[in-house]
Amino acid sequence: MPSPVNFDSITLDSMLADWISALRDYAVEAVVVLGPDPFGQRQSRLVAAVHPPRFLDAASALAGSRDFGAPWRESDAPMVAWQHIGNSDTRGDRWRLLWLAHGFQSVVRVEFPLPSGRAFECFMFSPRQFHDRAEAAALVWSALNIWPLFKRTLAAASSPLSPRESECLELAFEGLTAKQSAERLGCADRTVTYHLANAMAKLRVDNKMAAIQRACWLGVI
Repeated sequence: MPSPVNFDSITLDSMLADWISALRDYAVEAVVVLGPDPFGQRQSRLVAAVHPPRFLDAASALAGSRDFGAPWRESDAPMVAWQHIGNSDTRGDRWRLLWLAHGFQSVVRVEFPLPSGRAFECFMFSPRQFHDRAEAAALVWSALNIWPLFKRTLAAASSPLSPRESECLELAFEGLTAKQSAERLGCADRTVTYHLANAMAKLRVDNKMAAIQRACWLGVI
């Protein structure tokens, strides 16, 4: 039997394709979004999305590098970075070598911080060097504009939680008790407790606060 089609994943891929098309004037030909591994170490990152898909290997090399990420955030660096890949020291730097081999010269990175030092990171790659800060600024602005919708679509495509489990966690995040959440949702207290217990099990934690934190790392909240 064929696997079911994940329409959220199709929507996500289509959104990235449209985003790259909108950035054609800036010669952006690839977008990578890295997200924290909710079950890994603080510095662990996963490829949340990449387009075109043929650059997955290069995106995975970036996710596995120590560039940017948690140690970089501890340096109090700004959330935006702009780099000419070809002008960097590429010795032992597999992700840069792979992107250079694909013909890319520049990357602009925008960070979207999350609790406990995690973050989503958006990388936009271009085969030409940017010599005007206004070009890089335009890419940053495009990322900031698209991120809210993109984050919701990403969460729908990758979250292990059901819509009701996510909703109960969101209400808990607002500080509501199970009774208050039940009143908001029009259900029994035990129904909210049941959904929260399921969410904790799926997120591999044993308390509500840890579940809320991991839901944030998934982009659900």
